[in-house]
Amino acid sequence: MDSASALALWLNRFPLSPLNAREPLLYTTMNLHPTRRSLLQSTACGFGGLAMSSFADQTPIQAPRAKRVIFLFMQGGPSQVDTYDYKPELIKAHDQTVDFHVPRSREIEQRTVMKPLWDFQQHGECGRWSSSLFPEVAKHVDDLCFIHSMHTEGVAHGPATLFLHTGATNLVRPSMGAWVSYGLGAENANLPAFVCVNPPANKGGPRNYGNAFLPAFHQGTVLGQPGNPNARPEIKNLKSPLGDDAVLREHQFLKELNRAQSRGTTDTVLDGVIHSHELAWRMQSQAADLIDIENSTRETREIYGIGDEATDGFGRQCLAARQLAESGVRFIQINHCDNSSTPVWDQHSNMPKHETLAGQVDKPIAGLLADLKRRGLLEDTLVWWGAEFGRTPFSQANQGRDHNPRGFTTWLAGGGVKPGFAYGATDEFGFQAVENKVHMHDLHATILDLMGLDHEKLTYNYAGRDFRLTDVHGRVVREIMA
Repeated sequence: MDSASALALWLNRFPLSPLNAREPLLYTTMNLHPTRRSLLQSTACGFGGLAMSSFADQTPIQAPRAKRVIFLFMQGGPSQVDTYDYKPELIKAHDQTVDFHVPRSREIEQRTVMKPLWDFQQHGECGRWSSSLFPEVAKHVDDLCFIHSMHTEGVAHGPATLFLHTGATNLVRPSMGAWVSYGLGAENANLPAFVCVNPPANKGGPRNYGNAFLPAFHQGTVLGQPGNPNARPEIKNLKSPLGDDAVLREHQFLKELNRAQSRGTTDTVLDGVIHSHELAWRMQSQAADLIDIENSTRETREIYGIGDEATDGFGRQCLAARQLAESGVRFIQINHCDNSSTPVWDQHSNMPKHETLAGQVDKPIAGLLADLKRRGLLEDTLVWWGAEFGRTPFSQANQGRDHNPRGFTTWLAGGGVKPGFAYGATDEFGFQAVENKVHMHDLHATILDLMGLDHEKLTYNYAGRDFRLTDVHGRVVREIMA
């Protein structure tokens, strides 16, 4: 049989589905389907891409403090003044009318101050403040590094969420996980460098874990299902019903076709497709037991809250994140979100719901910190908890709080940051960052530095310009480093 006949036989057996070349394929799943198109979709990272090169192959990097990142994204914006930013003056001024420069209107308006809805206490040897919303995480404050002076771009969820993930509010730019993948490459060649578990389906959707103009295989590989907080974070269909021998023959045949098609060409999109095939094959043979929640010990499942209705979904994400980190994935993002048009932590009129939401994540996050620490992984794993912005110290619709990009809190743990430490401050009401301000660009630069990457040198030339995650901004906050 000649090569043309062999190709026709292959395509008849595994037909290609239509693809609009103008629309980059951004969604990725781990479902291996019986078509070539869906096989590629399910393994790496779409079809876009410009080169199969990696920054890690070209440029030396500095000594890293962290080998990997686990990002815990609380979509919608938890209130800093109800969680970790203790403000006695806010309590004293409760129900008083105060002039605020309101982020949405950009005008000075009189608003009614609303005190925290939960009590604050000091915890640990470091004496850091935490509200009663997070009693389990509060037991780990001696491992946490708080940044109380965060500020960012965008007052609406869409732009602010994109800025958190990509460093841009409205332009298509690579996500932070894609930059880490590009900068460091894969620690484990049998796994993707960047995994996103149950990501948000709205407010930027796949752009939040996309590769944009970076080579396609740096896009985040999705486990679970976008917008579904209870989807199992598992790699599906790793075993073919055809049997090992048949799969091996098909893989060898596909390699021959790819080799013939790529001979004498510099088609980088084709290179990305071939890379996808090869990663899929390695995952089929190497990743079967990577995420094994059900066979984890009972004690391990319990510390993550797996089995309890309130915490089961996020607990599974946290345990999957630990297993992925242990297996060599560079950047793991897990998400507290759902498929509604309103992000879960976005409480404009119902701040008491924060208690239900915190109850879903508090025990799993504490379990993750404890599990990483006892396995010796916390020292070189950077855990990052945060959201696109915080909330106002004044009330909205009586029992709510509005968006606040001018001052909010995030925390880091492990990976070379100071434990039991707090940096920066907001004003007396917790509204605006005023001391040691940290912009989102600064946080991005700092996390890259902890990973051994210089944010000013981690660039990619596209359309005649060198782009980077931090654009032309960013300061490494060395004051928080151990």
